[in-house]
Amino acid sequence: MAITAAMVKDLRELTGAGMMACKKALEAVAGDMDKAVEHLREQGLAGAEKKAGRIAAEGVSFTALSEDGKTGVVVEVNAETDFVAKNEKFQSFVREVAAQALKTNASDIDAFLAEKWELDPEKTVSQQLSAEISLIGENMHIRRFQKLHEENGFVQDYIHAGGRIAVLLQVKSSLVNETVREMARNIAMQIAALKPKYTSRKEVDQAYLDSEKEILLAAAKNEKPNAPEKVLLGMVEGRLNKELKEVCLLDQVYVRAEDGKQTVGQYVESVKKAENAEISLEGFVRYETGEGLEKKQENFAEEVAAQMGK
Repeated sequence: MAITAAMVKDLRELTGAGMMACKKALEAVAGDMDKAVEHLREQGLAGAEKKAGRIAAEGVSFTALSEDGKTGVVVEVNAETDFVAKNEKFQSFVREVAAQALKTNASDIDAFLAEKWELDPEKTVSQQLSAEISLIGENMHIRRFQKLHEENGFVQDYIHAGGRIAVLLQVKSSLVNETVREMARNIAMQIAALKPKYTSRKEVDQAYLDSEKEILLAAAKNEKPNAPEKVLLGMVEGRLNKELKEVCLLDQVYVRAEDGKQTVGQYVESVKKAENAEISLEGFVRYETGEGLEKKQENFAEEVAAQMGK
């Protein structure tokens, strides 16, 4: 039986599923509308489309590591409410997403969503997401993922507050023992807490430095309009250096430093010396769930009134 556009439209209106999913469902059951609805429900696709416009800014960020510890991935999956984000069913799905992302060759989120779902190759990742949306009853979104790999060392992960923040740290090391791993865990916790932008000053973009110098110089001139250029440049250099100590991981004061002065870089050097090893921090990824997303504003009284038709 030929599947017409009108049939696809009718099925979409009945179920809220996507156009292509409706077309495939109709083809699978030779155009029988009732069976097509059942087919979509079995696939978990009915109803997912209706939730797609709702804001999903809660959720969790999780990590996964390879067995040899040389590769790590961090993913962020969003839901509408914190209640669902703490639900075991939702968190189990996020762990499955992280496990697949660890193995994927996809270079971006669109390619990842289009690939086959490892636990059910009959579906894509996107289709499995739709199935989870229908099952859980909230809009959900696989927002992003990123991998790190270190052949000559390991990748350390850290998850804070049940997935509110997730960190990966790439450590190059000639020795991997418990002391080195403890160092990596401590620094991963530092990244979660103090939110550095760069690993070292070498990563800082020159355009960023030039822009900051201009801003700081203008501020210095406003403060001391009659000061000589040498004094103004000294002020700029001092303030820029202070700023870089806040945004560069190796320059940050190590939060567990006994003297309150030791930097992360000095902490790494102390472990290198004690363990007689070559150790360097090669990079990190820090995900904070929902950062940059619009938050849904909840009003429980209005929601109840709406449901009661008032």
